Amino acid sequence: MLALRLTRTAHLAVHLRRLLVAVASAGTGFLLLCALGHALSHPDAPGASALRLAWCAAPLAAAVYLAVAVARTDPGTRPRSGLSAIGLGPGRLMAVSATTTALSAALGSVAALLAFLHLRGDLTGGRPSGRVAADALAVGQSLPAPAALTLLVLVPAVASAAVAHTLRPRDPRPATGAPRGYGRFGAYGWGKARETFGAYGRFGARTAPAAVTANAHTALAADAQAAAAAGSRAAGAARVGAGGALLTQAGDPHPSAPADGATHAPAATAPSAPADAIPQTPGARPDPAPRPQSLTALPWGIAVLAAGLTVETYTGNASAAPAPGTAPSAGVLIGWALTALGLALAGPGLTHWCGRLLQAARPGALRLLSGRVLMEESHRVGRPLGVVAAVAAAAYVAATVYDGDGPAFGPLAGLGALLVAGCTVATLLTAAVEAKHARADTTDALLRLGAPPATLRAAAAVRAAALLALFGPLTLLVAVLAALPLDH
Repeated sequence: MLALRLTRTAHLAVHLRRLLVAVASAGTGFLLLCALGHALSHPDAPGASALRLAWCAAPLAAAVYLAVAVARTDPGTRPRSGLSAIGLGPGRLMAVSATTTALSAALGSVAALLAFLHLRGDLTGGRPSGRVAADALAVGQSLPAPAALTLLVLVPAVASAAVAHTLRPRDPRPATGAPRGYGRFGAYGWGKARETFGAYGRFGARTAPAAVTANAHTALAADAQAAAAAGSRAAGAARVGAGGALLTQAGDPHPSAPADGATHAPAATAPSAPADAIPQTPGARPDPAPRPQSLTALPWGIAVLAAGLTVETYTGNASAAPAPGTAPSAGVLIGWALTALGLALAGPGLTHWCGRLLQAARPGALRLLSGRVLMEESHRVGRPLGVVAAVAAAAYVAATVYDGDGPAFGPLAGLGALLVAGCTVATLLTAAVEAKHARADTTDALLRLGAPPATLRAAAAVRAAALLALFGPLTLLVAVLAALPLDH
């Protein structure tokens, strides 16, 4: 009931996005039913029917991807303060989002069933429609109810499961304690500094004199006070143990007390010291700065993209172009799936580097703002951009290979291509809306500081032009490489 009330009281834009999910579910369900009808009409060719059913995975994935993007931008199920007190915590809101997605997709599945039965002539009792091939509708044969219901439930079930997985509650609290680890020669302790070869047996490498420790603490306190007096904000985090003292070796978290009986200030009251003033353990290396999340999957995306192009090349050299009325081979489907996955994985990293390039060579306020926004939004808009690039490359390959003769499936192939293209573009626009809502506070702050609205619009135009300049040639390159083995 809560999901129904939130659906009824939502804004018009939210209803339009949910209607897009229902339309995508209806188109995908209709294609699945047509694959079932082809299997009923051709019982002697199970391979061709299975290939048609496999090609329905592309619109299914696009519809699920759109449903997840719509659920992420739904303001009615967004966690807010005070909702947990009335029983609407993150888990309950996730369940509401999954239920709302299931309802929208189920509405589309019902519409697909009604359209399929109408084209067959089962609802009106008249002649079947000639817009779709009779073998795809299984005219004159009874439709098995369990198989039809299984195919129609597939889209709502997968979409709701994907939404529940994406919006699952996550613990925002970081880890409080440093995990123990085994060092060289079985040393077990809190230290995580990596030792070089021969550091264990080197004289004095495993001990720290008390005087050195006391002097280090005195120097750290003096440097920290000087930095605080100068108003510096760049303070490093001193590597401390459980008792607040600096770690002097990898295997001993609590160094011995100084010989002169000097006492040290607690870690809670001592100011932080610059990172370059902290004495390091001999052979230890400072922890590197974590890489941005958008750059982590960039090498994997390039590798998967290369694998997809390799599969497409091998498949294209091994077989000829598909004739009208037949589906492309399974190798083409696997190759394009890997290509789309590779571009989706590499999209955030490419968007992040695009933002960095905008800030190169003495950037002004406009380029600096555009680049920072691209770097911040790379994980939101990067993957939809990669998927759109893969779909555009596939459209170029289809237009090159078929030479205007039309897709292999006829109207059904046109419906599938329209579904995939429409869902990917709608997902990109939805991700852009989500990114706009995420930086609403920053935009309001800039406007309060006196930034003109024309500057913000110009920054948006610069971001769009930069992304087009990056992903346009990339899409064309992938399309040409994929079309070369097929165009013979």
